[in-house]
Amino acid sequence: MFIEIAIYLSLGLLMLLCMALMILRIGTLLGDCPKSGRAARAGSVTIATGYAMVGLGGVVLIGAAIPLLEGGLVALLPALGLVAICLGLGFSHAVAILRAVVREAVQGTQPALPAEKTKSAPPAEMVNPA
Repeated sequence: MFIEIAIYLSLGLLMLLCMALMILRIGTLLGDCPKSGRAARAGSVTIATGYAMVGLGGVVLIGAAIPLLEGGLVALLPALGLVAICLGLGFSHAVAILRAVVREAVQGTQPALPAEKTKSAPPAEMVNPA
């Protein structure tokens, strides 16, 4: 059972590492743009860090189920498949967030600020109290 868990953890962490590095690489490539460069680089580091932590939790959680299945190699293959699907879905979501960050930086949209109160003339009764 130890060999199966070691194989699972090594392959799961390798997949996680490769996808986190791909997020950083995509951010570096998007960082070449002068308009969105800083946002893309900062966003990619933030997103890759969050992806790595959530992905690590998923790899460990799915790996914890391998001994419960008591199937040896038969339990290893579905666990690897499930972790690959989960990491892939998380990767596609992370890249979509990175694209949204870059799009927002390129369009120059700022978050909506609360409207300032306009100064209006005081009511007539306040100007000339009777």
